[in-house]
Amino acid sequence: MIDYKYELDLLKKSNLYRQVRDYEPVSPVKGVFDGKQVINFSTNDYLGFSHHPLVKVAAKEALERYGFGGTSSRLLSGNSSGYCELEDELARLKETESALVFSSGYMTNIGVLNSISSKNDIILADRLSHASLIDGSLLSRAKFLRYRHLDVDHLEKELKESSGFKRRIIVTDSVFSMDGDIAPLKELSSIAHKYDAILVVDDAHGTGVLGKDGTGSNSIFDGCNIDYQIGTLSKALGSMGGFVAGKKEALELITNKAKTLIYTTALPPSAIAAACASVKLLRDEPFWQKRLGDKVTYMRRKLVSSGFAVSSDPTPIIPIVLNDPETTQKVSRALLDNGFLAPAIRPPSVPRGTSRIRITISAHHTHEQLDDFVKSLSNSVNDA
Repeated sequence: MIDYKYELDLLKKSNLYRQVRDYEPVSPVKGVFDGKQVINFSTNDYLGFSHHPLVKVAAKEALERYGFGGTSSRLLSGNSSGYCELEDELARLKETESALVFSSGYMTNIGVLNSISSKNDIILADRLSHASLIDGSLLSRAKFLRYRHLDVDHLEKELKESSGFKRRIIVTDSVFSMDGDIAPLKELSSIAHKYDAILVVDDAHGTGVLGKDGTGSNSIFDGCNIDYQIGTLSKALGSMGGFVAGKKEALELITNKAKTLIYTTALPPSAIAAACASVKLLRDEPFWQKRLGDKVTYMRRKLVSSGFAVSSDPTPIIPIVLNDPETTQKVSRALLDNGFLAPAIRPPSVPRGTSRIRITISAHHTHEQLDDFVKSLSNSVNDA
């Protein structure tokens, strides 16, 4: 029998206890958190498309026409012309032959990895890959190894020692969700070609943010050849769902094998319409992406000038590592008292000893809000 109280008390004593708290968005970066008005520095709605008028109109029109629920699996009666249009737009965005939409990014990673691997294969994943990539790898029955974060030499060593497997599959995030750093995709593409390995890249935090027209992380490197590009519709695209982009026949096979697609109800038509409108906005209103990039550069420079050790990566995820959970929680609470929502990120979301305030930047943050946040952060860290 599980002693729930004992387990919960352990989490509380370790400053690792979590609870769901209410947040009501008012705009892309403003909302009410547990009754308190805040500026949100924890949203993944990087471009603010969840509030864009054209996205809301598209969702409303689909809701009025089709109702709300997806009502069935896509392979029964849950598919629609909206799905087809969205997948065409995503393939165009990712410059691939085809795209396939799932109910979430998590389900995409699990479905793809279980469809392309078996017990005779080996999956080699960056140590800091997203939990969905790790879970998908473990569920696949393939042998599973992690290589050191961003360490291509370590990966190559493991590839050399795994020549006896039928397939070798390299798995990585493009933009790492807790650190905001970028995988060396060009080198990974080259090493995958050298060892006849399959390269799977989760571009959840790069899609819509990096590259021309928000194409993603792969487009900032020349000569990348990625077999499976995975993304989400729930971050820069402001909707919900996940997708994989790649060769047409490869995705046909996934359609026939991925349990997380076959046995899952289709997304609501309104979510599909919203995502499709967002992908089109990446082309039609590119200034949102530029505005985001400018705000990211400004914030990183502001943090450095205030004494914080942050990188110059072009991504909107900026970690302020404070090491222990207790200090991190104190800083987060102080920020909240000053009207800023920036939750404490603690193990197991990050390795022990690296608890942090994870800041995310939106195109809709103002320079005044960024300045005020950095001032509050500095004071909170000094007082913690």
